[in-house]
Parts: sequence; structure tokens; C-alpha cells
Amino acid sequence: MTTAKVIMEGLGLGFLLYLICAIGIKNGAVGMVFLYSEEVKRRVVENGLTTPEEIDRRSILFKCICIPGYLIYILVCVYAINGTKGFFDGFWQMFIILSIMNVIDRILVDGYWVGHTDAWDIPETDDLKPYITSKDKKKKWVMGTVGMAIISAIISGIMCLVF
Repeated sequence: MTTAKVIMEGLGLGFLLYLICAIGIKNGAVGMVFLYSEEVKRRVVENGLTTPEEIDRRSILFKCICIPGYLIYILVCVYAINGTKGFFDGFWQMFIILSIMNVIDRILVDGYWVGHTDAWDIPETDDLKPYITSKDKKKKWVMGTVGMAIISAIISGIMCLVF
């Protein structure tokens, strides 16, 4: 395993995240309003742009596609392609791949795409901007980093037991 290879795999996962988001907002950001605050969701429903049921449906669909998809991706990269053995190597490779995706999500998606373009704007919610507040950003960085470490440790542990 080379570090460059793992970094490329992380960039690939970040690209998949970007692609899923692009598909999710292809007909407007309301398609992914489940990622926004409760206040934005409430306003969108009040304005008749969607329903609570549709928000829930899209949220579940997103989770059903992303979580298994990301897990399959990292398992294929780390164990099938890179041939990793042992807890530590598996943990670090997964953690690097997931962390790169987290950085892409925080900086390119949340920071730039949502924060500085109109692609994620929802009509009649300008007064609720920024959609991702400083407090939200801090929470996402901490939870993303800790979450990626926990997920990597759990999966690596399971893979050590299985193989």
C-alpha cells in the first residue's frame, strides 16, 4: 500500500460524495433540504415547496445509498485492492480515506458550494442564511473526525475477526 494510492482512494470517495450531492440538487436544493436546519425545513414546507414526508423519504434514501455505498467503497479499496491485513493497517487506511472525504465535504461542499454559490439556495429562505452556521461547522468537523475514527476502528476490528 502506498500513501499516494490511499490518498487517491480518498479523493475518489470525495468525488462520489460530490456526485451524490449534485444528483440530489439537480432539480433544486429542496431535494436535499433534509441536510438543512429544522428552521429551513419548516419554512420550505410552509411555502409549499415540499412535504415533511418527502423530506423524510429523501433523507432515508440518501442514507440507504450513501452509508452502504461508502462502506463498500472503503472495504473494496482497503481489503480487496490494497490487500490489507491486520487491525492497524486497515484502521489507518480507512481513516485516511474517510478523513479525505470529510475534508472535501467540509471545505468544498459545505464551505464553498453551499456557502458561496447559489446552487444550494432555497427560495424565500435568504433570511435563514448561512445555512451552515459556524456552530454547525465546528460540530461537523469534530463529529466527522471522531466519527471517521470510530467507524474505521469498528470496521477494522470486524474485518480482523472475519479474516
